[in-house]
Amino acid sequence: MSTTSNNPVVDMHSHFLPKQWPDLSTKFGTPNWPWLKHTEPGKAMIMKGEQEFRPVYEALWNPAIRLEEMDRDGIDIQIMCATPIIFNYERQANHAAEAAAIFNDLALEICNHNNQRLKALCQVPLQDIDASCREVTRAKNNGHLGVQIGNHVGSKDLDDEGLITFLQHCASENIPVLVHPWDMLEPERMSKYMMQWLVAMPAETQLSILSLILSGAFERISTDLKLCFAHGGGSFAFTLGRVDNAWKHRDIIREDCPHPPSHYTDRFYVDSAVFSESSLELLVEVMSEDRVLLGSDSPFPLGEQRVGKLVREHQTFTHEQKTKILGNNAKQFFNIK
Repeated sequence: MSTTSNNPVVDMHSHFLPKQWPDLSTKFGTPNWPWLKHTEPGKAMIMKGEQEFRPVYEALWNPAIRLEEMDRDGIDIQIMCATPIIFNYERQANHAAEAAAIFNDLALEICNHNNQRLKALCQVPLQDIDASCREVTRAKNNGHLGVQIGNHVGSKDLDDEGLITFLQHCASENIPVLVHPWDMLEPERMSKYMMQWLVAMPAETQLSILSLILSGAFERISTDLKLCFAHGGGSFAFTLGRVDNAWKHRDIIREDCPHPPSHYTDRFYVDSAVFSESSLELLVEVMSEDRVLLGSDSPFPLGEQRVGKLVREHQTFTHEQKTKILGNNAKQFFNIK
């Protein structure tokens, strides 16, 4: 452990997959469900049917390795959430609900290796709002700290009335929500150089935030909702001036949004996964030091390779700012005792 118990270092955005799970294609009688193909000791390939998706290594499923890396980086608590390929929003709702329950229970099995330091966010079958509300409540009662959701379900963005109903349910039960981009836009134009991760992911995240702001959804959602967006909120902080300018000069932007978009930065949080000092400084300037949480996106190659290094070594942040971002903000957001 790297800190005192009063100021834990909390990585609130990391991913997991179980080492193994039931053959869902056989179980449900439909093809191309995700599975993990173990290729050699400590390494595997995430598969979707017979198609290779991403090479991974054992920190994804092995809690002992995860804890070793946490100790190396001085992380007291790490919060895991599903790798988005297993969201299964495109599947038959009852199948997705059963799969979500399987993965949620397996996540807690990983955490049970050391449940003081390993925590989890659940997943839900977001194509079925009633089933999602039931599963998020079940999972919270079983020990999950909150829920991770994808930033859209097909063509439905977060301002969809069904998704707002789910967010209201989370607010009423004090269940924190992490929004993660997935199923990115324009895959045909972004098939090379990981452009979907480099361009589409930030755009998807900004789209989610603006869908809530410009639609007036934040006017209807309880202020009790704890909502966080991954990857530093994507493109949002950098383009907020452009969006405010549009709100001032175009009535179609103001139609459902009674305040300038910058008015709503106190309605959500973002993680710190932006990878440069200047970007993180801008993020804190836009969102405030109270609304940025340490998030690594580990154990993936595009995540922070030494978790917390960017915050710890930042040249201009005060000790108080660093303490908030490294853990105290997450401790409050996730109700960590």
